[in-house]
Order: sequence, then structure tokens, then C-alpha cells
Amino acid sequence: MDTVINKKLEDKYDNLKKKLKDMGKLVIAFSGGVDSTFLLKVASDVLGKEKVLAVTSCSETYPKKQLEEAKELAESIGVEHIITYTSELENEKFAQNDKLRCYYCKHELFSEVIRIGKDLGYSYVADGSNYDDHIHDYRPGLKAAAELEVCSPLKEAGFTKENIRTISRKLDLPTWNKASFACLSSRFPYGDKITIDNITMVDQAEEYLQRYNFQQLRVRHHDENTARIEILPEDMSSLLEHREEIVKHLREIGYTYITMDIEGYRTGSMNEVLKE
Repeated sequence: MDTVINKKLEDKYDNLKKKLKDMGKLVIAFSGGVDSTFLLKVASDVLGKEKVLAVTSCSETYPKKQLEEAKELAESIGVEHIITYTSELENEKFAQNDKLRCYYCKHELFSEVIRIGKDLGYSYVADGSNYDDHIHDYRPGLKAAAELEVCSPLKEAGFTKENIRTISRKLDLPTWNKASFACLSSRFPYGDKITIDNITMVDQAEEYLQRYNFQQLRVRHHDENTARIEILPEDMSSLLEHREEIVKHLREIGYTYITMDIEGYRTGSMNEVLKE
């Protein structure tokens, strides 16, 4: 695939490979998303497949479809892949859904990945967070990573999401144009308790809506019975075209009110209520 990479991005890429080379052996917290797939591929190329381990944490907030995709991606890259199981909803602080929800989740996830890495003799644990994550939006999960000394090679090398997509395309990774993903807990307003029932509603609603091939999609869950659908402005006419069947299906899932957010999809829209 013919993808042009400028000199500045080439330098970032070289810097990333050097950072990974210095690590020796590496465990990657692997979600199967754009960022962690790119990191896994580059690390396996630099260090060798036998020195890289992918660990995916499976829980109620991680859709089954994402897990299947993560399995396929790890297999295609050729690295060992371990799936571990956690239950954030058993943590009352997480379920109560205050503004540190992401911190509680990531602290548990990274602690488990670190334990697995130590047991198997790996030197470092890394996540796929990028430079954009550290300068945009509210990401308390990054605090957990810092406290537990989880490395963020993409951030350290200055990789933005656009950079990652560009080189992923050059590497023929199928995730180069994959929609951005966040765990299902991000669909709930702070202060609304997260339960297995409302997580299931969101998961089923988004899985259904994916058949319409929206470029980006979120179903935000409000007041137990309201779905606020976020998609890109250019996809809104398609949603309205299929309005009746979408309303019918989401009501069968359990929603009474189905709305479209006319501002459109944006990362971290639930954080817009925060004043800090």
C-alpha cells in the first residue's frame, strides 16, 4: 500500500522502535483497538514475536465483538495472547460511577497485567495511549498507569492518533481506519450507577447500529430509558433514513426515548459536565 510518510513522522517512528528495542521483553495491555494493535505490531517486529506478550482484560464493559477481533489480530501478528477476566462492577467505587471511574478500572486492569508479566519474566508493561490522550480530554486512567509505572511508548515518541493511522496503513494493519473505541462504561453520565443490565442495553444497541456502517458511534445511556445516539454529522441523514426501524429495535432492547445528538460524535462527551 502506497502511503507517504514525511520526515518528521519517520523520525518519530525510528524513535519509537529504539524505545521498544531498549525494553528487551514487553507485555502490552491489548484491547485490539487502533493504538494497541499498532504498538503490538511494531514491538513484535522490533523485539521478535517470542519477546512480546499481548494481554487482553475481558469484563462486562468490554464487548464480545471486540474480544473476538482482539484474538484475530493477535493471531495475525503472531504473538502469544493471554485473556484475563476482571469484573469492574464488583468494585463499588467503579459501579457508583464518579469522575474517577476510569482510574479504578485501569488500576485493576494494569495491576493484573503487571502480575501476569512478572510471573512470566517480562521486563516491562506498556499501554497503547498516545500523545493526544495526554493533552486532550479528561483521562484519569492515565494516573493509574503512571502510579503503576506502566510505559506509554506511543506517547513518549510523540505519536498522535493520525500518526498511528498513517503508519498502520503502511504496515497493512486492518485497524488503520477502525473506529475509535472506549469501554462501555463511558456511555453513562457521572453519578448514574453502572449495572450489568444497562451495560447490556448499550452493548446491544451499539451492536445493532453497527450494521448501518456509521464511521463513529456511541449510544449514551441516560435516565435508564433514554438513548442519545452520537454519530458523525455526515452520517446523520442515514440514521434518519432508517429512523423507524432503529426506534423499533432500540425500544425492543428497553429504551423508551431514542434521540440523535445533533452536535454529533465527539470523544469524551460525558466529560463536558466537568468544570475542572
